[in-house]
Amino acid sequence: MKIRKWTTVGSDPVYRTPIFDLHRRRSNHPVRGERDFFILEAPAWVNIIPVTPKREVVLVRQFRHGVSAFTLEIPGGMIDPGDENPLVAARREMVEESGYDSGDVVELGRVHPNPAIQPNFCYTFLARNVRKVRRASHSDTEETQVTLVPLSKVKELIATGRITHALVIAAFSFLHVYNPPRR
Repeated sequence: MKIRKWTTVGSDPVYRTPIFDLHRRRSNHPVRGERDFFILEAPAWVNIIPVTPKREVVLVRQFRHGVSAFTLEIPGGMIDPGDENPLVAARREMVEESGYDSGDVVELGRVHPNPAIQPNFCYTFLARNVRKVRRASHSDTEETQVTLVPLSKVKELIATGRITHALVIAAFSFLHVYNPPRR
């Protein structure tokens, strides 16, 4: 059986928030007819793996309201309207959340965070030879605690459930493909 593409007939906003909008998308299928789907429209996101000259990853620990717990992550966030491109946004997030920076930043790849309900991308970057340039800055809703971890320990942090953020795990998957760790 050949699968067929759905076509969008219309889309209406249902609810708006500062970080995403919920839309009701009416779509048509050649066999199944018209149906409503709910889509979370959000800006593109970035995350960045900062690695020091000593091959330590700069991780941030922060409270996440979705899981009501602290998580261990790499710096990341939304691409703001003032950001020229994803790379600029990734560096901004890295400096804000960790206080580290580097002029040696490369894109590793991009993923759809959840293509069933979200059309946005999350871009992943690697920052090599990062150095502390200032203290991490905290906003009214976000504060971070910086932790340096040997790159060789990241797989263990994922395997033992210390790192559970799916986009962070995807980022390290990109890193493994792009630049496998030394043995």
